[in-house]
Amino acid sequence: MHSVLEEIGKIGIVPVIKIDDAEKAVPLAQALQAGGIPCIEITFRTAQGETAIQHIAKAMPEVLAGAGTVLTTEQVDRAINAGAQFIVSPGFNPKVVAYCIEKGIPVTPGCATPSEIEQALEFNLDVIKFFPAEQAGGLEYIKAVSAPYPAIKFMPTGGINAGNIAKYMAFGKVLACGGSWMASSDLINAGDFEKITALSREAVQVVQKVKS
Repeated sequence: MHSVLEEIGKIGIVPVIKIDDAEKAVPLAQALQAGGIPCIEITFRTAQGETAIQHIAKAMPEVLAGAGTVLTTEQVDRAINAGAQFIVSPGFNPKVVAYCIEKGIPVTPGCATPSEIEQALEFNLDVIKFFPAEQAGGLEYIKAVSAPYPAIKFMPTGGINAGNIAKYMAFGKVLACGGSWMASSDLINAGDFEKITALSREAVQVVQKVKS
């Protein structure tokens, strides 16, 4: 497993962020780190995503900053140039996966079926994103679909929140969970970084309790 993914596994939580103002990126990363989450996935769903990653990579190199919702090889290049340390995509695009491997950057593509998981295995991936987690069957689906694939770890994202993260993290094949409840767009836009730190701390405590 890539060292970046190993670090994500130790943290257990990947905040998935849609950011509208890149100037809030560093205060946001500081708030997450203060709450015990030195990791952030900035999605390319807004025009500010690339610049936000740049700001975090420059100001806080100790924080694992990745790019999410990466759909093309051109976006992979932009993410890497901005300083992203990992790539996440909502689906399995063989061209994007192959390009990330060529560039030496860890990629976690979205997989929701056995066929997609087997595609990931063809590329020697050992971590995949399970998306949309709750809508696609949740933890029970992961337990069922993971049985034939002992080498694969899952990063469920979609519908994960403070109320269900513990049950996901209690399953050994779940590496980490992606979610946005601790840093919603409303909290970020309002600049309520103290609340983000508090919610992050609560999430970390839940994960640590499960792991201990």
